[in-house]
Amino acid sequence: MEINYLSESDRADWEILARGKDACFDVERTADSYDRTWRRLLDDGRIRGVAARIDGTMVGIAHYLFHASIWYSGKCYLADLYVAENVRRKGVATALIEWVARDAEEQGFPSLYWNTLEDAPARALYDRVGKYHDGFILYTYKRQ
Repeated sequence: MEINYLSESDRADWEILARGKDACFDVERTADSYDRTWRRLLDDGRIRGVAARIDGTMVGIAHYLFHASIWYSGKCYLADLYVAENVRRKGVATALIEWVARDAEEQGFPSLYWNTLEDAPARALYDRVGKYHDGFILYTYKRQ
């Protein structure tokens, strides 16, 4: 398995996986949304995208961003992690998380975190590689 940053030539393969991730979560996006995200992944220094490949075929993606923190040197948020169904449970997701964590630490952002749905199948992996929620509960606010 090989993991590296996304590059211009990865667009078509990336979009297949990004759309697969969105389908899993029943999310619909416009073509403009994929275009905008793709440009941000390549052009915004705080936002990164990586791909996992097996025998040259892209089989997984991770999107993450670095941000400031009040009390810590900074944090890294793993926004998206998706692995093609035909290669799940073969270590791809674990390798992607470890790669992102290492990159974040090298960039001076030693704290990696993410969130997921309570009933997500990936919870088995997340409970194994992460420290389960540290007792925190995520709230979101939408202005009416």
